[in-house]
Amino acid sequence: MYKIHCLNNISPVGLALLTDQYELTDNIEEADAILVRSASMHEMEIPANLKAIARAGAGVNNIPLEKMAEAGVAVFNTPGANANAVKELVFAGMLLASRDIVGGIEWCKANADDENIGKSAEKAKKAYAGTEIFGKTLGVLGLGAIGKLVVPAAEAMGMKVVGYDPYLDAERAAAISPTMKFTAELDELLAESNFLTIHVPALPSTKGMVNADALAKMPEGAVVLNFARDTLVDDAAMAEALASGKIGKYVTDFANPVVMAMENAIVIPHLGASTEEAEDNCAKMAVLEVMDYLENGVKKNCVNMK
Repeated sequence: MYKIHCLNNISPVGLALLTDQYELTDNIEEADAILVRSASMHEMEIPANLKAIARAGAGVNNIPLEKMAEAGVAVFNTPGANANAVKELVFAGMLLASRDIVGGIEWCKANADDENIGKSAEKAKKAYAGTEIFGKTLGVLGLGAIGKLVVPAAEAMGMKVVGYDPYLDAERAAAISPTMKFTAELDELLAESNFLTIHVPALPSTKGMVNADALAKMPEGAVVLNFARDTLVDDAAMAEALASGKIGKYVTDFANPVVMAMENAIVIPHLGASTEEAEDNCAKMAVLEVMDYLENGVKKNCVNMK
């Protein structure tokens, strides 16, 4: 009998896949495997019996990968399981940045007691006018699980799309969309992007990659959307670009004191994967990975051991 410990609440849809060879335990010390979402494991002692950890999500920065590898504990993630949820929020972010929807909603709340609010709104709405995304150019930085979903959806909404991914060639990019413009030059992507959406992993090589130099190459008043990782954008450079008007809006899913103080930043509280469907998908994939490893030694989506 394998024992599974959940460090966070894991979707029952995923847990239902566990067979009668498994049982859930509240005692982490006896766990053969741990299922986790956002809980930090860096300061945890490794249970002697632990064989596997599955993160119900893509990022694994809350897990000490090398430490687990040295202890012989395989760590898995669930890439792509929440991709559609993030993709949809990208478009919400673009619309929020293009049209002052939030400002209009707040105006309505502030004038809720006005018996003639309908007439008043007709006069007030010009202050919240915006632009359409139709015909604009979207730069997709990273064409992995999420980026490759964003591309055809943007084209379906009438946007022009430029894609960049150093790990893809033109042939594989064309399989995502034959009408997407694929470039091997990041500078070209930046120069053409009215909107830039970031979908690359957080690595030492990508930390702060959207910096002052990158922002300077973008069109005046461009919009940057970050639903990937907070460390990918240089906060100081972004604050300066927003204050000067070089960047029109910054939409980020990662709240911190710096971005909260930024002019023209739209900050969302890490809702990218916060849908019932994404949580179910991540849990199902995590559970199946753990079962396959414990029973068959298969290391699908293992991020710390070959």
